[in-house]
Amino acid sequence: MHQPYHREVCRDPSANLACAADGAVTGNAGDTPATSRTPTESSPELPESAWPILIELAAGTLSTIKPDDLPGQLRRFARFAPAKRAKPAAGPLRSELTSDPVFRQRVADRIVTASPVAAAIARGETPQDASPAEIAALAFLIRPDGWPDMVRAVAAHEVSAAAEAQVRERIAQAEQRATTAEHDRAIAEREAEKLRVELTELRAEVEELRRQHRSATKETREVKRRERKVADALSAERGRLRQAETSHATEVQQLRSQLHESLQALERARRGARDARAFNESRLWLLLETIGGAAQGLRQELAMEPAETTPADFIADLEGVRPGTATNSPARGLEADDPIRLDELLALPRAHLIIDGYNVTKGGWPELTLEQQRSRLGRGLAGLAAQTGAEVTVVYDGADPMVGLPKQPRGVRVLFSRKGQTADEVIRALVRGEPNGRPVIVISSDREVADGTRRNGAYPLSSDTLRRRLQRA
Repeated sequence: MHQPYHREVCRDPSANLACAADGAVTGNAGDTPATSRTPTESSPELPESAWPILIELAAGTLSTIKPDDLPGQLRRFARFAPAKRAKPAAGPLRSELTSDPVFRQRVADRIVTASPVAAAIARGETPQDASPAEIAALAFLIRPDGWPDMVRAVAAHEVSAAAEAQVRERIAQAEQRATTAEHDRAIAEREAEKLRVELTELRAEVEELRRQHRSATKETREVKRRERKVADALSAERGRLRQAETSHATEVQQLRSQLHESLQALERARRGARDARAFNESRLWLLLETIGGAAQGLRQELAMEPAETTPADFIADLEGVRPGTATNSPARGLEADDPIRLDELLALPRAHLIIDGYNVTKGGWPELTLEQQRSRLGRGLAGLAAQTGAEVTVVYDGADPMVGLPKQPRGVRVLFSRKGQTADEVIRALVRGEPNGRPVIVISSDREVADGTRRNGAYPLSSDTLRRRLQRA
């Protein structure tokens, strides 16, 4: 008994077929209604060149389909070897593929699963590496959207090939006619020889006509010479007029160019003036902020308790010795790299701390990579900025490779020098840009940087001072 074939054949998403159009199949494969085995009138005929490909593909799938699901006339061919199956089963396969949509669906499902080209056609794509006949065969079998157009396109291609064959045949006929024409040309040459005799007789008459023609030509040349003379004068006048127009247009263009350049120069001057004014206002604002902060700090310092000692008491303690008291030892001075110096400067209002980045990191942590050095210094400077509230800027030499840049620390401005520029030049430019009177501290062990920034009013400290301050934190 045949197993009933239900709608499960339509569950494969790779088969882009309208199963509902083929009807609800509830009986056996061999009992398919006659109406479902008849192709629609709008279905195009598959070109003959595509049938061998389709039959070869379908023959390869017979052994993968259950015998009960095969049409009756194809079951015996399923037992054949795959290589010897296509030729004897060609007729029945062609008949079933044309008239049995259920069998065609089963074959299509298996071919779509096994062939990337068939899968592409099922998605509505046209593979570039497939032949037209293969595309037509797969489109006829799988029947995606627009498959009739695919089949008709291949059919049209074959018609075009047939037309080309007809053209070649016509070319051969034309060559044959050319041979005939060559024979006719030989006959014509004999006729031409007869005409040469007549031509000789006519030459005498032509000579007389030529003499008359030369006389008329001479008169014509004289008329043309006078015409050329007038035309040359007219052309020269037109040339002078065009030259004047060109000169005028050139002069106008030059004036427009000068006007454009003047407008650009004016705009640049205005922009430069605006930038200079903004820069000066920024410097003035910082200076006023610094002075205001210093005045506020001074007011706070001057708000002292009433003095309990007189100036004479201080002079007595400094210049003399009171009876019964020991001599005070002189106060110890701070070391050059003592972090207290840095804290005192950062305590000034609106202080700006500028650091030569690699001068600090390479002198303190040479065993680390540049990325690790920048990260470690950034974390320390972020904490220092949070503690002191000072403006902090760190400058690195841009000549070193900048890989693995960390996230910019909070409250710290990170700069890299441009190509062809050093970090020292950027630091000196930053110091020169600050207004006179604002406390600017420069951290660098480079003597040239320290001397240059000191001349511009900055306070240079060594790199070891900052490292000791960060270690203490």
